[in-house]
Parts: sequence; C-alpha cells; structure tokens
Amino acid sequence: MHLHLDPVGGIAGDMFIAALLDAFPRLAPGLDAALGKLGLPAGASCAVLPHHDGVLSGRRFELSLPEGGAPAQHRHAHVGLAAIRTAIAAMGLDATVAARASAIFAVLAEAEAAVHGVSVDEVEFHEVGALDSIADIVGAAWIIEALAPATWSVGALPLGSGRVHSAHGLLPVPAPAVVKLLQGFAFFDDGLPGERVTPTGAAILRQLDCASAMAPGGARLAASGMGFGARTLPGIANVLRLLAFEAMVAPDADEVALLAFEVDDQTPEDLALGLDRLRACDGVLDVLQSPVFGKKGRMAAQVQLLAEPQHLAAAIAACFVETTTLGVRHQLIARSVLARSETTVGAAGAQLRVKIARRPGGASSAKAESEDLRGAGGRSERETLRRDSEAAALKRETGHAK
Repeated sequence: MHLHLDPVGGIAGDMFIAALLDAFPRLAPGLDAALGKLGLPAGASCAVLPHHDGVLSGRRFELSLPEGGAPAQHRHAHVGLAAIRTAIAAMGLDATVAARASAIFAVLAEAEAAVHGVSVDEVEFHEVGALDSIADIVGAAWIIEALAPATWSVGALPLGSGRVHSAHGLLPVPAPAVVKLLQGFAFFDDGLPGERVTPTGAAILRQLDCASAMAPGGARLAASGMGFGARTLPGIANVLRLLAFEAMVAPDADEVALLAFEVDDQTPEDLALGLDRLRACDGVLDVLQSPVFGKKGRMAAQVQLLAEPQHLAAAIAACFVETTTLGVRHQLIARSVLARSETTVGAAGAQLRVKIARRPGGASSAKAESEDLRGAGGRSERETLRRDSEAAALKRETGHAK
C-alpha cells in the first residue's frame, strides 16, 4: 500500500492521526487500546471525533485533560530523550510501536541538538514533551505499524510565516527544528501566516522518509481521509488529507524507478568510480552503462539505473553528484520478478553462495556467486566448482520442496 499525505492546511501529529483514522476507521479499537497505556492523569482521555468545518467533514484527534489542565509535574516540564524513551518502554506497547515512537522522538532530538549546538543527551523537550505531543507521537507510531508494510509520500508543505511562542521565546516560522527536519522537502507559500508544520508533524515525516512521488503508476485509490487541526485558517480548510493507494499489479510483480542519462564530458576512469559509488547508494538495485553516439558524432556513455521507488529523489541527487550529467530522466515502471533465495554450499573445500530462482512450472535455476569463484584457480577449475556448487544447491532445493 502507498499512503500519500496532502497537507492542505499543514501537518501536525494530531492531524496525522485523525486523517489516518478517517481513512481506516477499523483501526480505532486498536488505537484506543494503545493510547490507554499512556498513563494519563485521572479524568483525561484521547478521542478521535467527527468534525465539520462548515465545508468539509472528517475527524479530529483530541486530548481532553481534567479541569485545571495537566498535573503540575507535566506543566512546562523539561523532559530529556532518555526519560521519554524510558516512559515509552514502560507503557507495555508492542515492541515495534515503542521502537517507532522512540525513533520519532530521536530524529526530533537530533534536530534540536543541531539547532541549539548541544549534544542529543543534553536536549530537553518543552512543548513536545507535553502530554498531548507524547500522545500524538505514540498514536502515530501505532497507526504506522498497523499499516505496515507501506510506502509513504507527502505533497508540498505550506511554509507559513511570522513568529511562534516557545520555551525559548519567540521563534521564526517555520521553527528552526522544523527547518532542520524538513531539508529536502518541497514547500510552497500560500500567503497565510502562522505555524503550518509543527515539530511533531515534521519529525513524523522525517522518520517515515517520505518521498515526493504521489503514487506508483497503475495504482488504485482504496481509501481517503481528512484530519483537521485545531486552528481556523482564512479561506482554506486546516486539514491534512490522506490518499491510500493499492498497487494493481500481479503478485509476482513490483515497481522500480528507472533513471537514465548520458555523459560525454567525463573521463572513463572517473565515470567508472562514480558509477561504483552509485551502486553503493541505499535503494539502488543496479547500474548499467553502454556506449552511444551523441551530438556531432561524439562517443558518449548512456547510464541506466534501477532504484527502489522510495529512494528515487536520493538516487537522482546522487547521479548529479557522481557524474557530470545536467539532466536525469526518470519514471516508475512495473517489472515481473521470480521468487529468489540464497543458500551456501560446500564444494572442493570452499563455501560458495548460490542464488536460487524459482521458475514457472516448478523448475528452479541456480547461479553461483562469481566473487566466491575468484580463488578457484584457472578457468576449468572455476567452471567445475561452479557446476558442482549449483548442482548441490539445486539438489538441496529439491529436497526442501519435497
């Protein structure tokens, strides 16, 4: 499933939860159970409520505190990352949910540390350490894990303007930590002032590593949701819209990003080094080059790169860093793949990795890892070792199939 966030009015943790619950109401009981482990003070409660702003309808996520607000120990408290992690670990949440919530707080702590010039251990949360923000992050973490595995993307974010009150005094909008978290994300200015992306919302986006692509090609819109914020914005709904897509591909198919470009002004030696670095980038599946004729009959190298869709933006940036190209063509394409596995077999006193591919009709094929054949001597010895290792792997595969 691919989940796209459309920040019409902005994004905050409570808007994230509300939009997801509006799209997937079946998650409500599980979220209630998770939020029940927060250890809220007596009389406090969390709820996802229907909401209508006079134009659009959706949901809002609200934390209701007893009269007088939070207990004194929670008001204006300075809470360190270690204390928050300890509190999350003590809630009795599923391990994946607790890890996700801690990870969101960690990326926020890293941003705050960079902004204020201190170590992560010295960071003390103020507003984000309050009960409502802890509820937002824990709730968001539970929903993210409930919908896993999924890919995420986000549209251009509203910039906002002005100043916002904080424990550090007046800060510019977007807040410095938000700016640090959202480097590389697309923004637009709709002319409306105020804080449009909160630190909690920014931390969720960064931890999810949201891409900018809205949805893979051939996808079906499966659900949508509207999550409202507490503010009222002039002339626009203060809403975060969620669009959920399901891929319309066969079970043995997936999608990859295809990047292509040509280079005619980079030495072969330097280009070879650059392509090796591209192959080592996260999410890059393969890099190929082939000779082509460019303008004026000049020889050039055509480069094609396959990458995981969620790493498309990073792969494009790496192409510009490692080569002299001035433009990269890219698209998402479907591909059919065979089920594959890797095993290790012993042959001629060596341990070799062998890849097994399961082909239609129940047949399997094997391919020994070439790197493991390097020390086998001459060509005939390598060929013998390759045949023996592949035969042993196929025999083992047949035995497992029975």
